[in-house]
Amino acid sequence: MAGGAGNGGRAGGAGPGGGRPLIITEDPVLLDDLLRLCAAAGAEPHVHHAVPEPATDGAGAPGWDSAPLVLIGDDAARRVRGAPRRDGVLLVGRDLDDPSVWQRAVEIGAQEVLRLPDAESTLVDRIADVAEGAGRPALAVGVIGGSGGAGASTLACALALRAAKGGERTILIDADPLGGGMDVLLGGESAEGLRWPDFAASRGRVGAGALEESLPELHALRVLSWDRGERVVVPPAAMRSVVAAARRRGGVVVVDLPRRVDEAVAEVLAQLDLVLLVVPGELRSVAAAGRVAAAVRMAARDVRVVVRGRCPEGLDAEAVAGLLGAPLAGEVPVEVGLPGRVAEGEPPGARGTLARFCDGFWRRALGSAQGVPA
Repeated sequence: MAGGAGNGGRAGGAGPGGGRPLIITEDPVLLDDLLRLCAAAGAEPHVHHAVPEPATDGAGAPGWDSAPLVLIGDDAARRVRGAPRRDGVLLVGRDLDDPSVWQRAVEIGAQEVLRLPDAESTLVDRIADVAEGAGRPALAVGVIGGSGGAGASTLACALALRAAKGGERTILIDADPLGGGMDVLLGGESAEGLRWPDFAASRGRVGAGALEESLPELHALRVLSWDRGERVVVPPAAMRSVVAAARRRGGVVVVDLPRRVDEAVAEVLAQLDLVLLVVPGELRSVAAAGRVAAAVRMAARDVRVVVRGRCPEGLDAEAVAGLLGAPLAGEVPVEVGLPGRVAEGEPPGARGTLARFCDGFWRRALGSAQGVPA
């Protein structure tokens, strides 16, 4: 799965050009490089030696205005001077020591200057975003237990289930290799599809469409979990690539996190919009959660507390959140009968108080301008 990007999804740009970038260059070496990078990103470009006409021609080739992305070779910068200013123009070259390149970039209105081979991975990302129709990324929410048995996996599963039931494109990622498997919690341990060990060798960009189509589909959501093998380590680069791909097509991504924050988990935390720290309402659990919260804050941008169960006298949910130095995201009562229903094959969040909590959470999160509940 390393490097390849799917072509599925929404159109990458307005107009007949679709998700196909426009290349303008006469440099054969640079053109070979750009065609190779487009292939790696899953995109089929159109190539011109100068600025094409604004309207598309009979073959459907995009003009200057309609192409979703324009890659201008440094050799062609002077030939496109005077073209109408537009977004999505990149100046690409190979001379790392040419200081005048920035003047040429200003003259043609380029948003960025990319030098090969150093910027190859960045350029592949830009092209693949166009090929896959990348728009607003998914709202990514992580769930982590403040102590053992906090119920974080149950909450993560329920959040993903309710988002999918609400019509959101949803991917549930199990980032805890010692957690028993989210596919098992959803009753899909034998479902066909790829698991984490299949992605362990991923280094470059993972295609969003290819990722989604390869995962098991359970209860209207896609699940990336662990197999029953012995592998419990996924390199940080693979974690980063897979989570980035999951976010690229929008919707919702829910990640079940382990309590130990290593380098791979830090890569995940850095991509999350919000982390929910699940804490049972008891002093010992709050003490343990303080250590977890300190580690999570090293990489996460926003950490909030979910208090599970009834707090003892003299302690309430707001006080728990205050002790942890984080905002309160809500309270989840212990749901009598839930373990038995899960054992009988009903996924967490199918009904009851947990489902109502999750529905309320998504109404706030998806309804806010920032994509995160206030």
